[in-house]
Amino acid sequence: MTAVTVDHILSDLPLGFASLILRPANGSPIERFLIADAEDEMPDGVGAFVLLIGVRGRSALPALRRLLQNPPPVVAVKGTREELAEAEELLRDAGTGLLLVNPAADWDRLLSIAKDRIQPRSYQSEVLTLLEEDLFAIAQTTARLTSSHVVIEDAANKVLAYSTVSNDIDELRKASILARRGPRKYELLLKDLGAYRELHGTRLPVRVPARPQDGLRERVAITLFAGDRIMGYIWLQETGDGFGPDVDHVLKGSAARTSTELIRYRNQQSVHMREDRIARILSGPAEAAASAHSEKIPAERPAALILIGISDAEAQADDAALKHGELANLASIHAAAYKASAIVGQFKGDTAVIVPGLQSAAAEPGLRALAESIVRDARKHLGITPFAAVGPVVPDLLSIHSITRIAEALLRCVGGGTQTSVATVDDFEAEILFQEAVQNFASSTFRHRTLSALLRDDPELAETLRTYFEASLDVAECAQRMKLHKNTVYYRISKASRVTGLDFGNPRDSLVALLHIQEWAGTSSQQSGRK
Repeated sequence: MTAVTVDHILSDLPLGFASLILRPANGSPIERFLIADAEDEMPDGVGAFVLLIGVRGRSALPALRRLLQNPPPVVAVKGTREELAEAEELLRDAGTGLLLVNPAADWDRLLSIAKDRIQPRSYQSEVLTLLEEDLFAIAQTTARLTSSHVVIEDAANKVLAYSTVSNDIDELRKASILARRGPRKYELLLKDLGAYRELHGTRLPVRVPARPQDGLRERVAITLFAGDRIMGYIWLQETGDGFGPDVDHVLKGSAARTSTELIRYRNQQSVHMREDRIARILSGPAEAAASAHSEKIPAERPAALILIGISDAEAQADDAALKHGELANLASIHAAAYKASAIVGQFKGDTAVIVPGLQSAAAEPGLRALAESIVRDARKHLGITPFAAVGPVVPDLLSIHSITRIAEALLRCVGGGTQTSVATVDDFEAEILFQEAVQNFASSTFRHRTLSALLRDDPELAETLRTYFEASLDVAECAQRMKLHKNTVYYRISKASRVTGLDFGNPRDSLVALLHIQEWAGTSSQQSGRK
């Protein structure tokens, strides 16, 4: 059985399912699980993750006292923190952790997740399927970025995945794909050329010159490592135009991404680990700490969040889900090349990149360059027009949840029809603050009654007010944009002021009007889009 910690189990749980309110002393490992009924005799809890069933809250105290005769590393109990305050003190003295389970949660779900971690099943068919899908996606994305043919092999030269087959592959690649392993004579030839010796001695890409006499085109390869253990190789074969200048950068990112998938597979980790990693880290410090501990991510160093969106038209297209997946794969390769511990996933419909373990808080230029490379290659190779928001760098991973709202507001600014495709907070600081004001306004139910009625019932006057504010309260500019006489604009603005009692030259009244106009414009845009 595999020894794990409570953080491993917690990182697999759905959000809101349970919270660790008391950490086990000395990070005690968990070697087994036990289901203890409060009415029965308490078992020996040494080394066990104990699910205490049949009681809730303060009524669990007698059973917990009996259980602590042979204390377990951690015990899971249903109830609220207030109900279990006395139990918390009792367990703290014994060095036992306390996992507080939501009273509405299902014990069977918790047991299933704990069993997956503590007693992992042998290679599950769904894990095998997910691994194969991931590796083929990595191969295909790498092929696009390098204009080459890609094969991913294990350490025994068995082909695990490959990019779409074209007419530009040589006999070695063709034979490898058909047999799902490299032909013996070619393996010997590559060994004679010293390719494998060089690959085993470096973590950098290795070039293998073309040998027309043997039917071999030029290749570049990299070894997949887990620590010092060789897990396999990625081979790129040129397809006519030769390799581009960034092939080494892309290949290092592909290797880091592929190694992560193979390590997860070899460790037989739970399928649930793949779900909601981004949402979990961004949900709060406790969840981020559990994920960091489980994934061996440096939580105490600066971290950053990059959000990548696509246009509304692309998001509503029939192949939107496919494009999202391709964008995430492309982003994961670039992110892994920048920082091997980077995490890529979906967050509220956008692609999110969490970059932990930064060397300093002054990492914004590098992060911006990373986002620009993702956007550039997505346009070139995926045929989409993405845009990216580089959120502010936070001092540690546990505080990254605090900047999600800022990053989301920044992404809305970048995607709002500007000429900028990648931005940081410095580029849109005032606009972000205004969007925050609009969002807070939208969450309130109170409105200026006469202004709301005017905007609702008089579209012509409403459009004039919108253009007037967009023209910075310049009547002449408003008239030019709307192709109206200035007197017409003067009349409409005066009417709106008279009817509502607002003085648009007064900063406070102007802000009130602007918030209402922004809400009206957004609603009108949504209604137009549904027609």
